[in-house]
Amino acid sequence: MNEHALPGELAANFFDGEHASAHPVRLHIRDGRLHIEGEAIQRTVALAEVQWPERTRHGMRMLHLADGSSIQCSDSAAWDQWSATEGGRSDGWVVRTQQRWGLVLASLSALLAILASAYVWGVPWLASAIVATLPASVDQTVGEATLASIDARALVAPSHLPPAQRRGIREAFDAAVARLPAGTAPRYRLEFRSGKIGPNAFALPGGAIVLTDELVECVKGERAVIVGVLGHELGHLQHRHGMRMLVQAGILTAASGALWGDFSSLMALAPVWLGQAAYSRDAEREADAESVQLMLANGISPDAMVGFFRAVEAMHAGQGQAQAGQLGIALASHPANDERIAYFQRAARQH
Repeated sequence: MNEHALPGELAANFFDGEHASAHPVRLHIRDGRLHIEGEAIQRTVALAEVQWPERTRHGMRMLHLADGSSIQCSDSAAWDQWSATEGGRSDGWVVRTQQRWGLVLASLSALLAILASAYVWGVPWLASAIVATLPASVDQTVGEATLASIDARALVAPSHLPPAQRRGIREAFDAAVARLPAGTAPRYRLEFRSGKIGPNAFALPGGAIVLTDELVECVKGERAVIVGVLGHELGHLQHRHGMRMLVQAGILTAASGALWGDFSSLMALAPVWLGQAAYSRDAEREADAESVQLMLANGISPDAMVGFFRAVEAMHAGQGQAQAGQLGIALASHPANDERIAYFQRAARQH
């Protein structure tokens, strides 16, 4: 296309922005202006008013004018040489990077690493910082709404334990918590439920700790084990894990909404997040540490929790995980992994 162009000129096609037909023109640059010359076309445009799109490795070259017209050239090599020598155009580092696959792949890898780091460390850190600024009344409101939602979804039913047994468990746990150092225990209230979630216990923001009849029956009402289980849930309350998880999910949902433009489900899904999402390993370790502290304060060996984990593990294996742990934040929904069992065994040996 440009084999007959004069020195400093470039053959191209001009589009007026109103019609689809192309007009062959010659381009040259002089005195800071772009000169466009062709049959019935004589135009000059200040270079400052010309938009030069980023150069791609292959494909059509073009530029845009302020009035909506444009110029295109299919001879990319000739265009690149002309724009560099006559127009003084040079690619920026971003464009140069885009032309090299090795750098593109390296940039993509770096981006994925940054996103992964933000997800693993950045989001939890930000969630913790946000929760630290929230008053306890927010936890209370969220917790009450979540418990009401769980009840409404018929995941649980009223407890069938005898009132005397429920009263005895409450008194035993209250007495155990009273032996902790003054001012260290968060506010809580013990709720009893039964139903589809099986042997379970879980804590909700604001202080509600739910214990199922099935868990009490699974451990044959053994108070030492029940205190250890409830101590774990008290640890979740102490560290506000429920709110941290909710805020963390909200951050991710807000980021997704910013990308996809849908924020409608942000708060509507709060009960689902709290009811089905699992705590992180770090949160479980923190809650386990609080359980150990409560048991030791009451002269209970942490070995009691080892037996509990083994029993839950056996129960889950027998059920094929079909119904075990439908509430992801519940202690019984966490697999009795070797790390956690070893932790309670070490705590028992050390004390």
